[in-house]
Amino acid sequence: MEILLVGLNHKTAPVEIREKMSASPASGENFLEGIINLPNITEGLYLATCNRVEVTVIANSVDSGVMEIKNFLADYYKFSREEFETFLYIFSSTQAIRHIFRVAASLDSMIVGEPQILGQVKEAYNHASDKGILGMVLNRLFHKAFSAAKRVRTETSIAKNPVSISFAAVELAKKIFISLEKKTVLLIGAGEMSELALKHLSSNGVQKIIIANRTFQRAQNLAEEFKGEAIIFSDLYNYLPRADIIISSTGSSDFIITYPKVRQALKERRNRPMFFIDIAVPRDIEPNINKLDNVYLYDIDDLQGVVDDNLEERNKEALKAEKIINEEVDKFIGMLRTVEVTPTILSLREKLEEIGKDELKKTIARLTNINEKDKKVLELLTVSIVNKIAHHPITFLKKKVADGNTSFSIDLVRELFHLDK
Repeated sequence: MEILLVGLNHKTAPVEIREKMSASPASGENFLEGIINLPNITEGLYLATCNRVEVTVIANSVDSGVMEIKNFLADYYKFSREEFETFLYIFSSTQAIRHIFRVAASLDSMIVGEPQILGQVKEAYNHASDKGILGMVLNRLFHKAFSAAKRVRTETSIAKNPVSISFAAVELAKKIFISLEKKTVLLIGAGEMSELALKHLSSNGVQKIIIANRTFQRAQNLAEEFKGEAIIFSDLYNYLPRADIIISSTGSSDFIITYPKVRQALKERRNRPMFFIDIAVPRDIEPNINKLDNVYLYDIDDLQGVVDDNLEERNKEALKAEKIINEEVDKFIGMLRTVEVTPTILSLREKLEEIGKDELKKTIARLTNINEKDKKVLELLTVSIVNKIAHHPITFLKKKVADGNTSFSIDLVRELFHLDK
């Protein structure tokens, strides 16, 4: 039995291939049932995200398992094997275990340290578990992957530094205001990055959101989503004094926010701090507003610099994380080897105890006038002999577990003691 993983991701496959295969496993009728019904597959799990598609199984053999999975995927997604086969990676045994641990710990993600992937792996695990197609090995494997990911999060800072423009902007705002809970946000324009920043701000509990956009309907839609207030674009200067945080991302070729407007807003605010995030190219906010006291302006280059620095820090933390993953992989492999050798140890003991009981029974039957005390002595003698005979082969098997050489040793002991007869 082999742990086998067949997959593709953002590193190996273009987006058009990933799109075809990234449907949620919950939406694929009978997908997991199809996997588990393959002749050489005994356990299975399917992970599908926008950046990766992976099938993890327990297979009777690697070659047959790979062939069956490739054929199944081609049939399920209605395209030829040649169309996607070159984009696949195939891992088995230790390689597969290490890959799963790295994926769960977000070391194989497009953005190292991003938190979403662990939740996606858990969702895939729960789906397979609900279907009843996870056995002892994959159950243990993925639980160990979750605990390894937790160790990485706890013992490194891999996820602490923001590595997206929008998230970096929010983290800077938190440093300036400490708490965002009673703050008002003014969003000028409704581009994708502005919306992402708005999501982060909203999750940090900002009190009020005001949205100004040249297309008022777009402002209204966004206001409904974030429980904010949509305003007419030309009214934004009237709302400027109310805003603690201003995010601007329009397609204007001229400055939307100028020095005089900000200076006037500061007077009305009695110099309470204002934090400006200019994500637009060309810029929406006049740069020299930074000369005003209690005004903090960051443009996209400033934010990109923060992101680059944080990416460098994450890469340093990733080296620590890799060491943790290696430790956890070694522990899991040791556990697997112990599981592999345990049935042989139990079979050996049963075989020797059965021989001992049979021989004891024959001996007692040949003795006359034997009392209960003598029987007890003979029983103890038999148990002692069985234990001494079992000691060396059991010690031998346990040592081979530590050395990582179990298959040949198991076969040898089973042959010597006729355990399969």
